[in-house]
Amino acid sequence: MTERSVRRVSRVASYRIWRSGPMKRASDIVISLLALIWLAPAFVLIAIWIKRDSPGPVFYRGTRMGKNGQPFKILKFRTMYETQASYSGPKVTARDDSRVTPLGRWLRDTKLNELPQLWNVLVGDMSLVGPRPEDPDIVRSWPAVARVKILSVRPGVTSPASVLYHNEETLLTAANVFRQYVGELAPDKQRLDELYVRYHSFCLDMDTLLWTVYIILPRISSHEPPERLLFVGPVTRLMHRHINWFVADTLIALVAVGIVGVIWRIYEPLNVGWAKSFGAAVALALLFGITGALIGAHRVVWPKAAPEDAYDLVVAWAVAALLAFTANLMLRLFPLGLIAISSVLALFGFVAFRYRGRLATGAISYITRRRVRALGATERVLIVGSGYTARQAAWVLDQPDNAQKFQVVGFVDDDVLEQGMRVHGVRVVGTRNDIPRLVPQLNIRVIILADRRITSEQQRSIMKVCQSAKARLIMMPDIVDSLSRMCRGEPPARTPGGKAGDGVDLDCLHCYARHSAPHLVSLMQDANGVEVR
Repeated sequence: MTERSVRRVSRVASYRIWRSGPMKRASDIVISLLALIWLAPAFVLIAIWIKRDSPGPVFYRGTRMGKNGQPFKILKFRTMYETQASYSGPKVTARDDSRVTPLGRWLRDTKLNELPQLWNVLVGDMSLVGPRPEDPDIVRSWPAVARVKILSVRPGVTSPASVLYHNEETLLTAANVFRQYVGELAPDKQRLDELYVRYHSFCLDMDTLLWTVYIILPRISSHEPPERLLFVGPVTRLMHRHINWFVADTLIALVAVGIVGVIWRIYEPLNVGWAKSFGAAVALALLFGITGALIGAHRVVWPKAAPEDAYDLVVAWAVAALLAFTANLMLRLFPLGLIAISSVLALFGFVAFRYRGRLATGAISYITRRRVRALGATERVLIVGSGYTARQAAWVLDQPDNAQKFQVVGFVDDDVLEQGMRVHGVRVVGTRNDIPRLVPQLNIRVIILADRRITSEQQRSIMKVCQSAKARLIMMPDIVDSLSRMCRGEPPARTPGGKAGDGVDLDCLHCYARHSAPHLVSLMQDANGVEVR
C-alpha cells in the first residue's frame, strides 16, 4: 500500500472521528466519572485483596499504543507475581501462564482487572468503546493501512473484537503464546477493529456495552453472540429499523393532519387543538409502524427498494387507517372527513419519504441533463437495442455524475411498433440499417451494442461506421438472456462478436465483468481526462 493511500485513509478516518468525537468524549467523561465514584468501595476491597494475596503494587501500568500512535500507560489491577519473569516474559498471556496469581486468574476471568481503565477514559487516553489497545511491538507488526485506521480512534475498554475473543487466553498455550497470538488471533481482531472504525456510531457503542455485560454474566458467558450481531445489535436494530422511522412517520402524519386542519378551518369551524392533533399523529404512526413490522416492511432497505415494496406500505397504512378511523368513531375526536383525508395525505408522505433518494436522483438527473445539454458539452451516445441490457446501459449513463459527460440521443431497434416511441425517456430514432445515416446526422461519438440479435455482418458494418466517424464502440452482452439460459440449463448464447468481433462463445456474466464493465469504466474515465491503463 502506497504512502498516498495511507494518507487518504487517515483523512477519511479523521473526518469521521471529528464528526462524532465531541459527543462521544462527553459521554465518556460523564460515565467514567460516575462509575469511578460508584465503584470506589469495590476498588478499595480489591486493592486490599491484592496486597494480601501477593507482595507488590496494586496496579499494573503497561505501555500501550493510543490514538494517532501516541503511547500511554494503561492502568489495570495487578494479576501477576511481582517478579522479573513477569516483566521479561511474553507480552501476551495464556490460560496456563505460571506468572498469574490465583487471585489474578479470577480477576482476569471476571474482567475486574480492567476496571481501573475507567481512569484512562476519564483523562482521555481511552474511550469506553474502541479497539483494544495493543503493545507497541504488536502494533508495529500490523499492515500500514490497518495501523492508520485502528489508531485513528481512541482505544477502548471494550470492543466488538474483545467481546468475540473474551476467552482469548483459553485459545492460547504458554509454550508459543506470542507467535500464536500474532499469527492466528491478531489478524482477525484487526479485521473486527477496522469494521468498528468503519461503522462506529452511538448505537454500535451501546450494542458493544450490552454485549460486554452479556459475556460477563456467569450463567450466559459461555454463549457467544454471533459476529453478525456484533455490529447490528439490538440497539442498532431498534434505532434504524423502528425508532428512526417512527419519528419520521410521526412528523409526516403531524404535517398531514396540520395541512388538512388548516384547509378545513377555511370552510367550517374546527376546534381540535395541537395536543389532540399531535396525539392523532403519534397514534397513526405507531399503528403504521407496528403493522409494517408485522408484515416485514421494516426489513426493506428503502434506498434500494423495489417499486413493489411500496405495496407493504399500502397494506400497513390501510390497517392503521382503519384502526384510527374505528377509534375516532368511538371517541368522536375529529370529523371523519378530516381523518380520512389526513390518512391519505400521510400515505403519500410515507411512500415519498422512503423513496426520496430515487425521486431526488431522478430530479437531479433531469436538471443536469437539461443544463449540460444546453451547453452542448456532452458526448452523444447511440444505443443499439431497446431491451433490458440497452436500458441498463442508458440507466448507467443517466446517473448524475455520468449525465454531465454523456447524452443518450437515441435507441436503434428493428421493432416497427417502437419507431418514434420513447424508451427510458429517449426516442427510438431508427432501425439498425439506419445507423450509417444516424451517426453523422446526430453527431454520434459512442455506439453501445446491446442487442444479442445483431448479426456479424451488421456488427462489421457498424464497426466500419465507427472507424469512419471516429466513434467508440462498446459491447454489452445480454445478461438477462444469459441468466434465463442458465436457469433453463441451456448453453450461453453467442455474444455480439465476443472480443472485438472474433465470434467466440463467452459466458455472458464473465463477459460483462471482463469486457463491458471495463469498457464503460474506461469510457467514463476517458471523459474525465483520467489515464486508462
